[in-house]
Amino acid sequence: MHLRHQIVALAIVPLVIAILTITAFITWQSTTLVQSSIGTFERNLLQAKQTELLNLTNLALSAIDPVYKDAAPDDEAAKRKVRDILTSLDYGQDGYFFVYDYDGNNIVHPRQAFRPGRNWIDLVDPDGDMVIANLIEKAREGGGLHQYKWQKPSSGVMADKLSFAAGLEKWHWMIGTGVYLDDVFAQTAAAKADLRANISKTFLVVTLIAVPAVLMVFATCMLVTMRERRMADGKLKELAQRIIDTQEEERARIARELHDGISQNLVGVRFAIDLASRKVKSGNSDVSSAIDRGADALNAAIKEVRRLSHDLRPRVLDDLGLTPALQALSDNFAERTGIRVDFDAKSLNARPKPEASTALYRVAQEAFNNIERHSGASEVTIVLWGDRGRIRMKIDDNGNGFDESFGFANGYKGGGLGLRNMQERMAHFGGILLVKSSSHGTTLTAMLPKSASVKPGRQEEAA
Repeated sequence: MHLRHQIVALAIVPLVIAILTITAFITWQSTTLVQSSIGTFERNLLQAKQTELLNLTNLALSAIDPVYKDAAPDDEAAKRKVRDILTSLDYGQDGYFFVYDYDGNNIVHPRQAFRPGRNWIDLVDPDGDMVIANLIEKAREGGGLHQYKWQKPSSGVMADKLSFAAGLEKWHWMIGTGVYLDDVFAQTAAAKADLRANISKTFLVVTLIAVPAVLMVFATCMLVTMRERRMADGKLKELAQRIIDTQEEERARIARELHDGISQNLVGVRFAIDLASRKVKSGNSDVSSAIDRGADALNAAIKEVRRLSHDLRPRVLDDLGLTPALQALSDNFAERTGIRVDFDAKSLNARPKPEASTALYRVAQEAFNNIERHSGASEVTIVLWGDRGRIRMKIDDNGNGFDESFGFANGYKGGGLGLRNMQERMAHFGGILLVKSSSHGTTLTAMLPKSASVKPGRQEEAA
């Protein structure tokens, strides 16, 4: 997977996970809340039905009480009156009272005329419930509720029914009435359907919000990635061009050094040798002076080669370290230019890594080149010190300064790599380069982090 795809994935995947998590949590919370509400609603409806059954049963018992309380256990006339009263006490299409004796024989059933006079103790509903036997058992226990399935008179289909059974102990009768629960279940089913509709609506709203958001994030990431890629390509091209320019500039400088210094000295050596050869052939005794001039020219060429190689890569930096190398650089600069240089490294309490030493040396070398060519300074101070394991280097001159914004914008290529490349050398190690310039002089401060220093335990190994 390419880096830009990884960036897009890292941006979108957490968003998608967060949206799915929030959606799942909201759905779970809504479902739990609604189911709890539906359960409470259903319990309240059943409670209302139970209360209604108790009231209806009490109403029926109150209606037959004047006849029942004064009747004897075998008073058939009283029993007929009670049967007539209970048969007439029907309510609505599906509301009625029924009576069975404790043996299971039906005595009253207004809606099903085929039941009176027959025994139904073994009657079983579709769920296997012994309906009549259980109702009689509730009556014997002093009264109670029982739920079962029974044919609904208005529709003729089997439906859930809740009945309350009470006992007339004197006659061994069970009197009961019931209400059908299909309306309760219908209202509960409607509430659950509303729940599913609300959940679907929630998912739709989340989708309408999440999909555009993900697309926006994706588009933004792609735009940022493309922009960063274009910027990176531009910087890469710019860096490549600067490297080429630097190489060409360095080649031109070396060519000038070879032509103006070493080549001229070698030409002088050749002339001195030719002169000495002619004097020998002519028998002139003054040959030694010509040979001496040739030797001097040759020594000058050798010295120039050493100086040039020192500029390219000083041996002292690899052999002795940064402090001696900067000291030698300062001494050579002062000797060549006549500019006074004060070098102080007494407060350096950290040892830079080899690569960091090279970077600081090149920064100092470039600073000296700029001072020599552009500043007109007469005095330079270079201080090298350590600050809690962080290496610092400051170079001050008393020259005429320069425009800082112009220098950074254009790389200040008056000498060598320029300020921008000096900054990049520091940035490579996570450091920074600060430049302050005015008409009274220029101050350049190079700062490296701890990571550019050799750890104390490894300084001996590095040495």
